[in-house]
Amino acid sequence: MKGIVGRTKRYVTVVAQTDETGEVTPLTIVWEDGRRYAIDRVLDRRQAHSLKTGGTGIRYTVRVGGQATYLWYEGPRWFVEAKETVMPD
Repeated sequence: MKGIVGRTKRYVTVVAQTDETGEVTPLTIVWEDGRRYAIDRVLDRRQAHSLKTGGTGIRYTVRVGGQATYLWYEGPRWFVEAKETVMPD
């Protein structure tokens, strides 16, 4: 049985839109293997610390595939708190 043992900071590519006021809205998360995850909606954005993986920046609460998750902008890079799992022996 697999289990989540923690989180790790994983830098990702993000496709985002910047409007005329300079507000940035993330649209798509691109994983390192090329998988793309459309962001359904930005639910919140605020300055915050990542307590699970370290780092500080703008924390976006986004909905991807109906699930809420965090996406961090730690200028000039984006990261997620990726799940680390253990495979059975």
